[in-house]
Amino acid sequence: MRAVLLNTGTELLAGDVYDTHLAFIAREIFAFGLRIEERRTVGDGAVIGETLKELFLRSEIIFVTGGLGPTSDDITRDVTAELLGLKLEEDAELLESLKTRLRVRGIKWVASIARQAEVPAGAQILPNENGSAPGLYLKANINPKIGSPHIFLLPGPPRELQPMFHKSVVPVLRSIVKGPPPVERRFYKIAVMGESVIEQKIGKQILAIPGIELGYCARPGEVDVRIIGPRAALEQADKIVRVELGDVIFTGDDQTIEEVLVKLLTTKKQTLATAESCTGGLLANRMTNVPGASLVLLAGYVCYANKVKIDLLKIDQKLIEKHGAVSEEVARAMAEGARKRARSSYALATTGIAGPNGGSKEKPVGTAYVGLADDAQTKVRKLFFPSDRETFKQLVAQFAFEMLRRRLMAGA
Repeated sequence: MRAVLLNTGTELLAGDVYDTHLAFIAREIFAFGLRIEERRTVGDGAVIGETLKELFLRSEIIFVTGGLGPTSDDITRDVTAELLGLKLEEDAELLESLKTRLRVRGIKWVASIARQAEVPAGAQILPNENGSAPGLYLKANINPKIGSPHIFLLPGPPRELQPMFHKSVVPVLRSIVKGPPPVERRFYKIAVMGESVIEQKIGKQILAIPGIELGYCARPGEVDVRIIGPRAALEQADKIVRVELGDVIFTGDDQTIEEVLVKLLTTKKQTLATAESCTGGLLANRMTNVPGASLVLLAGYVCYANKVKIDLLKIDQKLIEKHGAVSEEVARAMAEGARKRARSSYALATTGIAGPNGGSKEKPVGTAYVGLADDAQTKVRKLFFPSDRETFKQLVAQFAFEMLRRRLMAGA
């Protein structure tokens, strides 16, 4: 079945909002043997209807995002109903749920909000547990007089769209897409290893397998390896990946490395503290994005200034004066100080020079040290990531997490 994605919203074309829907939806529908054959992005207004009318002719499933809110520029619902010759009807139950939602949150009711309770005749409501705008599913040829594909109208915010997709869209797709998918996909995530190194290890061997599609996606400190093909070919490819990459694969699904760490620490009944200078709390921030982190993360100390390192982590001032704040000795002391103060099983520490200023010949911009302390030893690694500040922080954090993951795996 030919699937198409239509993103709506002038904010997307203006560059004010980054589109994440393509990656998410494409990944989710692959399990049904579907791929997004075409993606279009249009602004608010009449162009939505014009584009939908065009796409009707060459699509079997259309996912439309955005334009379901209460304001005057939210017209996706209206335009779709008009195109299909369907009357918009106010759903009393949906209206009441909207009023209840606002009342509970202490938000004043505005008459325009009622627009979100209008439903094209025959459409299925897709509940929105994370926002006010419900999604809608309109089956193929919902109006027998007008040929149309299956249409999913979905809210724009990812935090609303993604849970809705899992809970409401997936069951509908399961009912309309018949038979097993012709190809499957395997996914591997690797930290702190360059994609060229990974390709050198596995590329030629995997591409020698007939029917295999191999791809890489690199981001700071991480590479995703994607393999697509018939099941038998995938099994061959998987053996090659496992042999060549082995333990450097931190997950075979869509987990982040921090999710893997929370799971490992929870399983082992162990805990973590962080002491951060150059990463400014990024380690703790990423860990606390994971549900269940409160079971394993005891404390996160952001010790940006030397005085705070001394006062909070009890680092000897003479150590800093002798070696500098960015040094192996101070990274070691930070990790050990954080572990002692929090009484945790492990502690990670980061100190470095993010730039663009502050570097020297001995310690140029991009220099960093990561310390990892446990009850047996403290290890420190020197790193060099000359890049912009944000990328530098992500690279250091990723390296720190991978350092901890490997320590946890070694003790398995």
